[in-house]
Amino acid sequence: MKLNYPIKFEPILKDKIWGGEKLVQILNKKSERNDIGESWEISDVEGDTSIVSNGELKGQNLKELIATFKGELVGNKIYNHFGDKFPLLIKFIDAKTALSIQLHPHDDLAKKRHNSFGKTEMWYVMQADEKANLIVGFKEDVTPEEYLKNLENKSLVDILNFDEVKKGDVYFIPTGRVHAIGAGVMLAEIQQTSDITYRIYDWDRVDNQGNERELHTEEAIDAIDYKAQEKYNTAYTKIQNESSTIVTCPYFTTNVLPILGEVNVNHNDKDSFVIYLCVEGEVELQYDVSETLNLKEGETVLIPATLKKFKISSQNQAELLEVYIK
Repeated sequence: MKLNYPIKFEPILKDKIWGGEKLVQILNKKSERNDIGESWEISDVEGDTSIVSNGELKGQNLKELIATFKGELVGNKIYNHFGDKFPLLIKFIDAKTALSIQLHPHDDLAKKRHNSFGKTEMWYVMQADEKANLIVGFKEDVTPEEYLKNLENKSLVDILNFDEVKKGDVYFIPTGRVHAIGAGVMLAEIQQTSDITYRIYDWDRVDNQGNERELHTEEAIDAIDYKAQEKYNTAYTKIQNESSTIVTCPYFTTNVLPILGEVNVNHNDKDSFVIYLCVEGEVELQYDVSETLNLKEGETVLIPATLKKFKISSQNQAELLEVYIK
């Protein structure tokens, strides 16, 4: 069996206390529920492994692909480093109401406490209602003592930074940075493969049984970055029909690729898989003389490390996020 085509996966849909209907209504995810908060597009999280939805590998899961194809799928350096674990988790998220205020531990702490990777991530806002916002970091530097005092007094939001957002806004969330997606925001999230989250405040809400969700007050204290930044959003440039870097870090690089017409893609400079997320419009990938694959807004595709050259075209304006590991 050859690894010579772009691979799509079945979305893994997650109902959430804060979820809504945009992933179904705007991104055409298939669900009867009205509280879908997340669509896990590519996942190797234990218990939530993505299953191939197209081509001759259809029905196999991501773990099986890596075990079979190793560096051919992910890149030799990446396979040597991560082994049979896929290093990234790709999601679309819809917050009908605000998510809990949370943070993620760094690699060393996550390894020590949870035998897991840490969770560095980034957000790309795909749609935002009027005045919708994100919580990212603190307004000013705080001490752990000041933080705990505000937490106990239920005045935590007074010391946090709120940014009103619009389509196209990007936020890089390193480990330790306090953050939350506000009501009315739909975004793409690219992150390390990890599901370790320290929830520090959940707006005092309860589930259908009247239970509050677990908080991780003690675990979070020595995982938080208490320093404030001048600004939290990421500035970047878009160039029509060219890949431009938005975010690059040891865990992933994300480029933006606006497309109108045809683009010849060449990944010979990379020893990595490449993921494309369609965040606007629709494109066609031509990867063989006569083989094509369509990618619509809200769809994601994994390009194996061995597939270096192909064409991407669009009749109307479209936009992709291009993700790989340097």
